Amino acid sequence: MSDTLASRTLPGAVAGLVGTATVLALLYFGRDVLIPITLAFILSFLLAPFVRALRHLGLGPTTSVCASVLVVTVSLVAIGAVLVQQVGMMGASLPKYQDTIAAKIEILNELTRGTIGSLGGPAGDLIDHFTQENGAAPQPVQLADGTARMPVLVEIHEPALKPFQLLAKVAASVWPPLETAGIVFVVLIFVLLEHESLRDRFIRLAGGGDLRATTLAVNDAGERLSRFFISQFLVNIATGLAIWLGLALLGVGQAPLWGAMTAVLRFIPYVGVWMAAVCATVLAAAVDPGWSLALMTLGLFLAVEIIVAQTIEPKLYGHTTGLSPLSVVVSAIFWSWIWGPVGLVLSTPLTLCLVVAGRYIRALKVLEIMFGELPALTMPQNFYQRALSGDAHEIVTSAKRYMQHKSLAEYCDGVLLPALHLANFDLKDAAITADEEEKVTSSIIAVIEALSGNPKWWKKRKRSTVLTGGGIGRELRESRISDTGKYQGSFDVPAGSVVLSVPLGSQSAELATEILVRILREQKIDARSRTMDELAEPPPPGASPELVSIVCLVSVDPLNDCDKMSAALEKMRARLPHCKQFALLLPSPFENPDLKTCVFPLADHVSRSYDDILHACQLTMK
Repeated sequence: MSDTLASRTLPGAVAGLVGTATVLALLYFGRDVLIPITLAFILSFLLAPFVRALRHLGLGPTTSVCASVLVVTVSLVAIGAVLVQQVGMMGASLPKYQDTIAAKIEILNELTRGTIGSLGGPAGDLIDHFTQENGAAPQPVQLADGTARMPVLVEIHEPALKPFQLLAKVAASVWPPLETAGIVFVVLIFVLLEHESLRDRFIRLAGGGDLRATTLAVNDAGERLSRFFISQFLVNIATGLAIWLGLALLGVGQAPLWGAMTAVLRFIPYVGVWMAAVCATVLAAAVDPGWSLALMTLGLFLAVEIIVAQTIEPKLYGHTTGLSPLSVVVSAIFWSWIWGPVGLVLSTPLTLCLVVAGRYIRALKVLEIMFGELPALTMPQNFYQRALSGDAHEIVTSAKRYMQHKSLAEYCDGVLLPALHLANFDLKDAAITADEEEKVTSSIIAVIEALSGNPKWWKKRKRSTVLTGGGIGRELRESRISDTGKYQGSFDVPAGSVVLSVPLGSQSAELATEILVRILREQKIDARSRTMDELAEPPPPGASPELVSIVCLVSVDPLNDCDKMSAALEKMRARLPHCKQFALLLPSPFENPDLKTCVFPLADHVSRSYDDILHACQLTMK
C-alpha cells in the first residue's frame, strides 16, 4: 500500500518541480518580452477608467484608446525632458560643491575614527575623488636606482567622431529604452481595444461552467485591481508633488527631480521613499556648509511619509495592500532577482494580481494563502489552536480586538461556538491527549470568564478534566453562582423581568446555556439557568412564576433533540403559560444539518444564533 502511494506521489512531486523550474526559466529568459507586456497590462488598469469616461462622452472605442495613450505619451515625454534637464543641471553644479562635500567627509571620518576614509571599492574611490585637492601639484616618484623623477602629465585626445558616427553612438544608447517603450505602448493599445474580448477569454479559461459566478468574480477582481492601482498612482504623484514643493521652499536644488524620484521609488515597498530621501539629503548636505538643510530635508520626507501612510492611504485603500508584510518583502526580492530594477518597482502590483487571481481561481488558491493578508487559519481554528497551547491570554486579546466592532453575541456565534465544536470533534475521536484536554478546558473557562467581565479570569485554576467530567458549563455556572448568590440573584425583582434558560440534556447544551446567560447579563437582562432536573424540584423560597418572562430552551444537536425539544416546550407551556417560549438551536456550523424537519409550533420564536435570540429577548422585554 505504501509503495503504491509513494509511486503515485513521486511522479507528481517531480512534475511539480519541473513545472516550477519551467515557469522560473520562462520568467528569467523571457524577461525582455514579458516586462513590456506586464507594464502594458498594469497601465491598462490605470487607463481603463479614463477610456470608459471618454466613451461615455461619445467618442468611439479606437478614438478613446488612442486619445488616452496619446495623453500618457505626451505626459511621459514632457516629464522625461524635465528630468533630463534637472540631471544635467545637477551634474554641472556638483563641482561647485566639492569643497563642502570634502569638508563634511573629513568631519564624518573623524567622528567614525577613520572608518569612512578606510572604505574600499567604488565608495572609497568616490570619497578619494572628493577629498583630494583640486589642482594639487604632482608628487615626485621614487625610482629603483634611488633617484626621484617628476611624473610627466600626458593628455590623450580621442579623434573627433564624424557626424554619422556620433549619430550612431547616440542612437545605440537610446534605442533599447525606446524599443521597450514602443512595445509597451503598442501592447497597451491592443489590450485596451480588446479589453472585453480578453475578459471573455479569461472567463472561459477560469471556469465557464458557472458563467454568472465567474463573470462576477472577474469583474470584481478587475475593479479591485484598477481601483488600487489608480489610488496608489495618485497617492505617489501627490507625495512627489509635496516633496517637490517642500524642497523648493527649503532651497534644495533640483527639487522636481527628487519629487519625481519619490513618486517612482514609492512603488518599491518600505524602502523606496527612503532611497529618494537619502539622495536628496546628500545633495542638501553638499549645498549647505552646515547640517541644518540636510536635517530639514530628511524631516520633510519623514513628515510627508507619516501623513501619507497613516492618514491618506488608509482612507483610500485601507492600511495595507492586502498582502502580508513578509510576502511584500519576499516578492520584492524575487521579482528584482528575476527582472532587475523593473521587477523591484513592479513587485507589489504583480504579487497583488497573483493574490487576487488566487482568490477567485481554485487552482491558484495557494497563492492567496501564501501571500495574502488573510490569516492562514480562520478565527475559530486559531482559537482552538491557541487553546491547545494553553494560551488564553492571546485568545482574550484577540477576542477583545474583535469585540471593538462586534458584540459578545456575535463573537460567540462566529468564533467561540465553532471553536467549541472543533474541540468536541477531537474529543469524540480521542484525538487529543489528557494534557491537551486540560489546556483546552482551562483556556475555554478563562476566555468565557474574561469576556463576561470577571477581573480574576487569569488566576490559575485547579487541574480538572471538566471537558469529559462534570462539564465546562456546570463549572462556569457554579463560578457565577458563587458571585451572584445561591439562586443567581435576588427574587425581589419586578414581575416579568427574568429570562430562564434551560439546556436539553447534554454537557454541551449546558455550556451553550451558560454562554447565553452571560450574553444576556452583559446586556443588563436578568438571565438565570435551571436544568430539567432542577425544574422538577420544588421552587426556591420566594420564587414566583410571574417573575419569568421568557423561557429559552437550548439544544446543540437539534436533529436528535427534536422530540425532546417538543416535549420540553409542551411542559413549559403547561407550567408557565404566561411566558414566551423560545427555542435556541445551535448545530455545528461544520456539518450544515438540514433543520427543515425541526418544526416547533409551540415555540413563540426559534433562533439559530445568540445574536438573534438576544435581539428577540430585548424586543420582548421592552
